[in-house]
Amino acid sequence: MRKYLAECIGTCVLVVLGCGTAMLVGCDAAAGGGYILTALAFGLAIVATAYSVGNISGCHINPAVSLGVLLSGGMELKEFFCYVAAQCVGALAGSGLLALIFGLGGVTDMTGGFGSNGLAGVGGIPFAGLLVEIVLTFIFVFCILGVTSKKQNHGSFGGLVIGLTLVGVHILGIGLTGTSVNPARSIGPAIAAAFAGNLAPLASVWVFIVGPLAGAALAALAYKALESKKA
Repeated sequence: MRKYLAECIGTCVLVVLGCGTAMLVGCDAAAGGGYILTALAFGLAIVATAYSVGNISGCHINPAVSLGVLLSGGMELKEFFCYVAAQCVGALAGSGLLALIFGLGGVTDMTGGFGSNGLAGVGGIPFAGLLVEIVLTFIFVFCILGVTSKKQNHGSFGGLVIGLTLVGVHILGIGLTGTSVNPARSIGPAIAAAFAGNLAPLASVWVFIVGPLAGAALAALAYKALESKKA
């Protein structure tokens, strides 16, 4: 239970810091500073949680990461489903906290959807959104598998490397899909937005579930193949 609680809390923190920053500063292409601030918020949230709950649960806080670990032989199927459930609960809790913070404080949500993901940057084309999420998630999970491999020794810098990688994929992806690479992070805000009367994020949320999971599976297969060829 400690692992699942850690995953729940970690995902909640990720949503509050990452999506909360996006809600506050917006992600308008004409004001690129919002891109950088949001990307940094997500990356720094990963760094913070990696060094706080990483020793408890491994700090997946992302169903795509958990899938990559599962396919790499790092966890059992039952544990995978429990991780995913805890992550989704954490994302919903984080979105609920944002609704309270922004609602009670009268703060404007600059994204119009609790920092949820969308397809506006790719012309509303689902296939284009899927491709973006597959590629970005592949990069992110591929990095994680390399950094956390028992055959490597990255010492105490692993969390920092992973966080900076997440910053990088966000810098590219925010203008395209808002950057998910994390189904739980997309599900929580989409449901919160739906309760607020904005159904658009919920209608396209399947893209941000299928894309990251597919990207993670490809990353796990690719890394496993490469690692097996090492001398």
